[in-house]
Amino acid sequence: MSIPESLEGTTIAVLGGTGPQGRGLARRFAAAGLSVVLGSRTEEKGAAAAAELAAALGEGAGSVTGADNAGAAAAGDVVLVVVPWDGHKELLEGLRSELAGKVVVDCVNPLGFDKQGPFALQVEEGSATQQAQAVLPDSTVVGAFHNVSAVLLEDPEVTSIDTDVLVLGDEREATDLVQDLAGVIPGVRGVYAGRRRNAHQVEALTANLIAANRRYKAHAGVRITDV
Repeated sequence: MSIPESLEGTTIAVLGGTGPQGRGLARRFAAAGLSVVLGSRTEEKGAAAAAELAAALGEGAGSVTGADNAGAAAAGDVVLVVVPWDGHKELLEGLRSELAGKVVVDCVNPLGFDKQGPFALQVEEGSATQQAQAVLPDSTVVGAFHNVSAVLLEDPEVTSIDTDVLVLGDEREATDLVQDLAGVIPGVRGVYAGRRRNAHQVEALTANLIAANRRYKAHAGVRITDV
């Protein structure tokens, strides 16, 4: 698969790139030929994860390097936020200058878990995506990649992932770019799903998917029909 013209020469940074979801997305972007920077709490952890991923992908993949989250944020042209909800706001507040002027893709799902299973948490700003935009007024925040299985992303035996990625944002150029980014993953399509104010229900839908996956022992995603 060729890289879309919109992404040529673009470096993708993944904050939280050493967790399952971040590693999985980084794997797919690098496999498509994009340059990827894995961010972690420490530079050593980011570098170790990057070296492991680069070795696993071998020749023909895009470059994979590691850094701490601040270094990754500074290095990336498009920066994905794939961190636990508990540390979401604090992390972004500390990276405001590094992320200024960039497209920031928030992938975080504010979820809680109890004996009855997963459930959506209430967020003061409305959603993680809206919180990110409030914290990062000089960045363009897009919500995406909320409902994609980390298990499938990380599995090298899975050559195509049968799912759509719902993309939310207020700036057409940025949402188009993130739709193109989603599309470099085989089997995945980026679908515009509304403005940032509509991100809550997409983030919350992950709780429903987790519940379904537990019941059916699956890795279900989302498909939008007739588009």
